Amino acid sequence: MKIGIDGRAAKWYHGTGIGTYTNQLIQSLSNVDSDNNYLIFMPQCNSIENLKSNFKTSFVDSTSSNSFWDDVNVPNILNNTDIELYHVPQNGVGLSENITCKKVITLHDIIPLRMPETVSDRYLRIFNNELPKILKNCDGIITVSNFSKDDIAKEFDFPSENIYVTPLAAQDIYRPLSKCQSKDLITKKYGIQEDFILYVGGFSPRKNIIGLIEAYANLPNKLKETFKLVITGKKGASYEKYRNRAEELHLSNNVVFTDFIPIEDMPLFYNATEVLVYPSFYEGFGLPPIEAMACGTPVIASNVTSLPEVCYESALFIDPNDIDALSYDIERVLSNSLLRLTMVKKSLTRSKSFSWDKTALDTISAYESILKL
Repeated sequence: MKIGIDGRAAKWYHGTGIGTYTNQLIQSLSNVDSDNNYLIFMPQCNSIENLKSNFKTSFVDSTSSNSFWDDVNVPNILNNTDIELYHVPQNGVGLSENITCKKVITLHDIIPLRMPETVSDRYLRIFNNELPKILKNCDGIITVSNFSKDDIAKEFDFPSENIYVTPLAAQDIYRPLSKCQSKDLITKKYGIQEDFILYVGGFSPRKNIIGLIEAYANLPNKLKETFKLVITGKKGASYEKYRNRAEELHLSNNVVFTDFIPIEDMPLFYNATEVLVYPSFYEGFGLPPIEAMACGTPVIASNVTSLPEVCYESALFIDPNDIDALSYDIERVLSNSLLRLTMVKKSLTRSKSFSWDKTALDTISAYESILKL
């Protein structure tokens, strides 16, 4: 097979779920495939290093709007007529129309349709205006969970047999580390000395950070004195609302907003925490729970959308609208060392079900099926 992949998200959207997916997919395809030929379209003077000789890079013109979705919406021009299949990983945005080869997109989820108030206006316009045309122009869809597959098929009346599920995975850096050493390094670098409960992810309202803060407020005072709530992630537009809610609940000294954490430090946070709490209202997949599990960290997650499929029996599941239930399960995990130990073992076992090499092999299988259509 001769495969073209739009790799721009790996550089322009680095540190996001789509950016991580694009980068990890290309690297893992290189790990497992020496037979097929790949042409990776990248921004000028950028490349993904250490790829095999069957991977070539084609540099494309870069724009400078400082908006990923604006930049990537400019399609790559495919002058290489040998390409048999072209793959656009960023929800199909930027898929070239005037090409004759087979076309596949990775559509991670349809959050803009389900919760439009939680995405940027620019992305919402692109999604609503462009996606129907993109789907008419592509031969297959890759997505990241069976939940997303069913959601996409129903919403767009797209043939489910042409939607291929390739679950995501934690990167290799996520593994068990010394809890004491991880805590020491976090104290030195971030000034967090206390034990803590952890949230990892974006600041979108769909992540339910308000609900998490309110659930934390309901914990017994003794637990709040012992365990801080650490909320990682770049402080987005909703940050002031979250900070103000913490102040209203007299939690200013208990809730820590770290801002953006470099990826190399994230394993320290997962290993140092007592529990990851992920009470999202909607996820197409949800990487933080898998990253936490790969570190042997207990996870509390929502019982909706893809999260039960991803976490299976290894997490405690809560209704994200039930603040009392969330408080109850956080208290259970913090107060019960035997429960925590059981959850650690389940987390490590579940995390082994996922690997990026498996994602790559599933993707190759999808490519082969699409080319046979």
